[in-house]
Amino acid sequence: MSTASEPPPPSSRLSQAEIMAGRRRVYAARNRALLMYSSAAIIGLIGLTYASSPLYRAFCAATGFAGTPQTGTGKFAPERLVPASEAEGVRRIKVNFNADKSDALPWGFFPQQKFVYVVPGQTALAFYSARNKGDEDIIGIATYSVAPAKAAPYFAKVECFCFEEQKLLAGEEVDLPLFFFIDKDFLEDPLMRDVNDIVLSYTFFKARRNQRGHLEPDASEAVVQKSLGWADYEHVKASSKASPPTPPAAS
Repeated sequence: MSTASEPPPPSSRLSQAEIMAGRRRVYAARNRALLMYSSAAIIGLIGLTYASSPLYRAFCAATGFAGTPQTGTGKFAPERLVPASEAEGVRRIKVNFNADKSDALPWGFFPQQKFVYVVPGQTALAFYSARNKGDEDIIGIATYSVAPAKAAPYFAKVECFCFEEQKLLAGEEVDLPLFFFIDKDFLEDPLMRDVNDIVLSYTFFKARRNQRGHLEPDASEAVVQKSLGWADYEHVKASSKASPPTPPAAS
């Protein structure tokens, strides 16, 4: 039998202080995780709020809603940018360019060409000109529409100046490019058989910032909807009647 003293066995139970310290660590980890999730949710909601207007415009551009020309890629990928051949029933479409502006905007605004002829699938480049005739720098913003509205889903703009800030210095004149094409599916749609002319209209407004900080046309809702080609839609008419007149922007 060994005469050396053996160390006592370790205690199988934690002290009260150790238990409380462990609980505090668990609660602290839970609180950090909750804070991170809450912060992420708040940031996401703020981002969604500020993106609501661009998202709505993206929806219109993606669907061709109410005469809004489609923009971007999707089915309008680079491989689609090939002019239709005679075997596909090719015919030339006349694209007319129209320019309007708000009376409150002291600019000159006009297309550099009245029209061009394009074959579906063929890309085309056109230009508008804008000149600030005022004595001070002004920010403008343009809306657009296509007529007839049923052709809008086939009218794709690769590059344009719509819904973008256009700041012109006093007396400055700029060229505004427009790069577009008509999708070849236009030729396969029976509803397009009687469409040989398309009108692309731009309307420039003096820009203002709304409560969310987004640029928007400084005009009444009814005037803006008309420039977008939506004035004939019943829900837009009802909304315009219900909306109070837009107060003038602060100078």
